[in-house]
Parts: sequence; C-alpha cells; structure tokens
Amino acid sequence: MTTSKTTVFLTGATGYIGGSVLARLLRHPSAETFDITVQTRSPEKVKLFEKFGVKAVVGTNDDVDQLEGLAEQAHIVFSCADADHLSAINAILRGLRKRHATVGDLPTLIHTSGTGVISTPAKGMFASDTIYSDLNVEQIKSIPPEALHREVDLAVVDANEKGYANTYIVLPSTIYGFATHQLVDAGISNPISIQIPSLIRPSLDRKQAGVVGAGKAIWPDVHIDDVADLYIVLFDSITANPDGVGHGWEGFYFGENGEHTWYDISKEIARTSVELGVGGTDEPTSFTDEELIKYWGSVDSGNYSGTNSRCRADRGRSIGWEPKYTTKDMITSIKPTIEFLLEKARK
Repeated sequence: MTTSKTTVFLTGATGYIGGSVLARLLRHPSAETFDITVQTRSPEKVKLFEKFGVKAVVGTNDDVDQLEGLAEQAHIVFSCADADHLSAINAILRGLRKRHATVGDLPTLIHTSGTGVISTPAKGMFASDTIYSDLNVEQIKSIPPEALHREVDLAVVDANEKGYANTYIVLPSTIYGFATHQLVDAGISNPISIQIPSLIRPSLDRKQAGVVGAGKAIWPDVHIDDVADLYIVLFDSITANPDGVGHGWEGFYFGENGEHTWYDISKEIARTSVELGVGGTDEPTSFTDEELIKYWGSVDSGNYSGTNSRCRADRGRSIGWEPKYTTKDMITSIKPTIEFLLEKARK
C-alpha cells in the first residue's frame, strides 16, 4: 500500500531560517512522505537541492504567478523568505484559495513574521514595561496596523478568517547562533543571522563598538536551532491534531527564550573587539546621527537597534516547544560571530 505524499512548498530555503526549517523537514521521521518544492535565485543551486530530494525552481518573491501556482499545488506552505513582501504573500494566498476551491482540502500556511511587530521607539534610552503574551489574543489584536510586518500578518490572518486556509505566524525575536546542518555544509543556505552582525559590522568599521543611545531598551532572543524546532513542533502538532492547535488570531507564536538590553550586546562586542585586537575600548559609545545614516541608511532605520520589543512565547510552550538556549548563550555567540565576520572580510 502506498502512502500518499504531503505536498510542501517552502520559500526562503537558501536563507538562515528557511534553510534550517528545510533541514529539519529532511531529517523528519516522516521525511519519506514529504514532496517538497522550493524556490532559489540560483540555477546552480537547483542541482544541489535535487541531491537532497528537493524539487527546486528558479524564482524569487517577485515572481508572483509562480508563487501562486506553487502554493496552489501545496497542502502546506512554509513562508520563510520576507516578512514584509505583501505581493508575495498575496500570491501565495491566492494559490491556497484556488486549492481550497478545487481540491477541497484546507491548506496550511506557516508564515514568518518577527517581534519587530511589537517594537516601540526608545532610541535606546529606556526599557518598556509592556510585555506581550501570544496567548493574549486581545493584546495581539491591539497591535496597530502601521506596525512593522503588520500589513502582511493581517493578510495572513484574513485568509484564516475567510476559511480557505488555516494560518499560523511564527515571530522570531533576536535570532543568533550558527546554523549547522546539511544545507549549510552543501553551500546552499546562509549560516548566520542578520541582526547581531548588523551591529558588529559598523563597530568593526569604526574600530569601536557602538550602541544606540544608552542601550537601555530590551528585546527577546532565541537561538536559530530553537526557532527551527518551533516550526517543527508546530507542524507536528497541526499534523497530529489540526483542531487542537491555535490558528488565525490564535495562531501567533513568538520565538523567545529570554531577553537582553541592546547594551548587553554592544558591551560584549566592545569586550571581544579589545580581546581580538580590533581596536577601541571595552565600553561601547553611542552612534551619532551621521553614523546611523552611514550604516543603516537613515536615522530611523539605525534607531531600530534601540527599540523595545518584549514578549513571552507562551503559546509555543503550550504545544510542547522546549527551547534549550538562553540569553547567556546569545552573549557567548558574539565572539565566534565577530571572528567569522573578520575571517570573511579577510577573504
């Protein structure tokens, strides 16, 4: 007797999060029953994906007709490419809507957002008292429509409300650590985060660790392995009991296991920079407005690393997610990240 395949479409497979999720699907106990398709910009990577039994097509988030068609063919879509690409998510949703109308099943969308959606400006000068719980639906509903990532998140929830897909949103926080899996080893996926390196690179360039304001604002943090595990715990819970897992407005899943001030990160960059002979003192100095523009394109963009974003991943824990890494591990990860970036710059 042949088991019918579960069709999966995953975007962002060459990225830090998407690659880590795909690697876990390939190692999943039910991996033999998955029929996985991904997108890649690189024709060369199509062949590399095929070696892992993954179908790959050349395309990007801007290829909306392709996205719509691939989503229509999939029972489960993992959207891991871009939290703010509205036309891409709308194309995926059109595909899922068509699938529901023609095949008659209720497809699943697991979309990647981020805790930037609850971030509030502070310019690094104070910590916020407001802490969000993903089990508090009214609090989640109260996030303003103009918040970062929110426009896309609302489109995803709307699909659930209209009843043609069950939708779930994973919201990672400050992600850290090296992705170490078979797709990184094969040169397919990105091994490193964007967030902490975006503070390290300017610090290396100015030969002095920098911080926005006084670095007093607070953010949550989570290791890449724990984030990827959250997607799989969620996927397994949906597979085992779709009615028992919150979706739509009850389908927001924060990714956090502890929190830090921005100063904590900048202080460790400063300490490590001195230790490695990069230069500067072991105390970070505030970025000037000119530096915020130089390194981030605008003062507002630079001040993002001085915002508050506080939350608790209660919903993920309620379905069995058990993150292992803590804020202490995040601080410890900064030195090898600096060494990696220095080595990359040398090459």
